[in-house]
Amino acid sequence: MKKKQSLETKWLGVGILAAIAAALCCITPVLAVLGGLGSIAATFSFLEPVRPYLIGLTVIVLGYAFYKAYKPKKETDIECACETDEKPKFINSKKFLWTILIVSAALFSFPYYSGALFPTVETVSVKTKPANIVEAKIYIEGMTCTSCEHTIDYSLKTTNGVLSATSSYETGVAYVKYDGTKAKMEDLVKAITERAGYKVKDYQLKKNEDKN
Repeated sequence: MKKKQSLETKWLGVGILAAIAAALCCITPVLAVLGGLGSIAATFSFLEPVRPYLIGLTVIVLGYAFYKAYKPKKETDIECACETDEKPKFINSKKFLWTILIVSAALFSFPYYSGALFPTVETVSVKTKPANIVEAKIYIEGMTCTSCEHTIDYSLKTTNGVLSATSSYETGVAYVKYDGTKAKMEDLVKAITERAGYKVKDYQLKKNEDKN
């Protein structure tokens, strides 16, 4: 009986590790930008391609664990339980199983509430001459969820000279307006690559600047 419980506990461990790994590629850039640690932003980006499989593995493991925990017991199982009168450890209990489920759900849904972690960036009212405003369309590699959007938008909006910024993970494009006398395209690229940890593939500029 102990060997069986140990095996099931190990599988639950695999499930929670898979859930953590699936969320790392989304959580790391957010923490890196908020903590000013841009160097670690792309540390777990290699996990992104396998994220769906890690989520699937977690779902399968938890599904099996819940089935084993709540399936109708046979008479032999009831008799065996009566012989050992021991209260199961927390790690072998249903409460622990539900705890893992809640933690996993929170990790998987992180991209949907990650925006709440970023401070509100107030748009500074600055008199910028229309002739100085540059519009940039930036093509970004590695955006896969709304968490990526929040990370990139915050990195750009907090760059000096940027007037507005909005990105989409579905198109992989960010639209930025900035004051060309206070910021250059290199500053935007640095905000995306060094602060947020994503890769700029290409960009297009309108008005006073041409791409070099």
